[in-house]
Amino acid sequence: MSRHVAIVTDSTAYLPPRTMERHGIIAVPLTVVLGDQALEEGTEISARSLAQALQKRRPVTTSRPSPQLFAETYRKVAESGATGIVSLHLSAEFSGTYDAAVLAAREAPVPVRVVDTGMVAMALGFCALAAAEAAEAGGTVDEAVAAAEKRAAGTFAYFYVDTLDYLRRGGRIGAAQALFGSALAVKPLLQLDGGRIEMREKVRTASKAIARLEEIVVEQTGLAQVDIAVHHLAAPDRAAALADRLRERVPGLAELHVSEIGAVIGAHTGPGLLGVVVSPR
Repeated sequence: MSRHVAIVTDSTAYLPPRTMERHGIIAVPLTVVLGDQALEEGTEISARSLAQALQKRRPVTTSRPSPQLFAETYRKVAESGATGIVSLHLSAEFSGTYDAAVLAAREAPVPVRVVDTGMVAMALGFCALAAAEAAEAGGTVDEAVAAAEKRAAGTFAYFYVDTLDYLRRGGRIGAAQALFGSALAVKPLLQLDGGRIEMREKVRTASKAIARLEEIVVEQTGLAQVDIAVHHLAAPDRAAALADRLRERVPGLAELHVSEIGAVIGAHTGPGLLGVVVSPR
């Protein structure tokens, strides 16, 4: 058995499977409740199925992993030879996932540092990747945590949604903001700020909102070397077109990932989501 610092995250990191396998990153799944069915994200429900359910206005909710699932994961990781674990999770403002991990960490057979990254989607994924790279270089638990926190501090996430209704229903944005946007028929541009979803700008049409999203990203990158992730839900053509334009316009682009988000985040944003994560190296 190899002895190492292991990296655990959750299914909302949306890292490419090959990247997770290459770096040995373990993702604990959140749950999507579709009608009377509880389905694990990533294995039992696809983004496509989720989008179809939302379009048919079927009831969809999400729930955190149980502390028992985290405890089992930590035990298995320790048995594989890990001497310590860094457990990195989506913002505690969105989910009780962090709290469940903290409960499980108290009984883990090896030291576990649980971190609320304040991030989600590939903003979280880039943090997990930074921690894994630090661990692979022989870093300690503290050094892996520091690498993740440094990455988080420089990472920005912006996104466009067709409607604020899904965020309002899930309690992820204030009812007043959602109703205001609907009343004026504006298209919202949102951002992650302090682990919460905040309104960035209100734009009159979808095409103008997506163009403005592109401009914000280009302004944010400057000449720094950055990784970018473009996320979407049921909007592959929009995502591919935006990614192509960013490849041309971001001089310091290192890697660009394009992916459909999973069911958990999709349940709170709705079809039509277009998001961009900007993460300086």
